[in-house]
Order: sequence, then structure tokens, then C-alpha cells
Amino acid sequence: MKMEHIGIWTNDLEILKDFYKKYFGIKAGNKYHNEITQFESYFLIFDEGCRIEIMYKPLKKKKKKASNQYIGISHFAISVGSRKKVIAITKELENDGYEIVSHPRTTGDGYFESVILDPDGNRVEITI
Repeated sequence: MKMEHIGIWTNDLEILKDFYKKYFGIKAGNKYHNEITQFESYFLIFDEGCRIEIMYKPLKKKKKKASNQYIGISHFAISVGSRKKVIAITKELENDGYEIVSHPRTTGDGYFESVILDPDGNRVEITI
């Protein structure tokens, strides 16, 4: 078995898609649109591993601020391949005004990572 994809609701598909393309080099599949339900989505595709499905439907409620911890999915991690890339991407995100929850560091369990918030406030670990 393997994780196939995770789904994330958003109020702006294009902004979220462009964010992951710019900073993480993902490819986006074709936009899906259901005229009847007004559901729209993109699959964001990494070179390997799990995909992310970003989804939009009118009137979705906003969740609690992601920088606070709560029951449910806390974060997901994107492996960028090296310490140098973790540092560089984090710095670029910070320079572009995104919130850095924690700067690059080695955690107690041995991961080298940073944690940032994407445009919708989802916590993303950037790791080797």
C-alpha cells in the first residue's frame, strides 16, 4: 500500500497551485470542473510519491488558524533533497513574505526541516 493523495480545500485554486509550482516545482494536472456541483480541482504532481488534490467549491468555511495546533491533520512534509535546498526555499519564502513557523533546524527526532504556512495557512514542513 501507499499514500495516493491528500485533499486540501482552498478558496483560490490558482493562487495555491501557483505557490506549489513556484516553490516546489510541482506539475499541475488539468483543471477539473463539475458544472452541476460547482466543484473544481487540480492534482498537484511531484516527481515521485503522493499527490495533492487542491479543491474548491463555493461557500466552504475557513478553518482555524493553522499556526495553532488542533485535532486533525497538523502538517504535511515535502522532501526537497538537501539541507541547502531547505535553507534556500525557506529563505525565498520568507523574502516573499510568507510566514515561517520555524526556521531550518535539526529536530529532536533527527529531521532537518523548516515549517512554513502556505497561502491558505496549511503547515508545510520542508525537509531533506
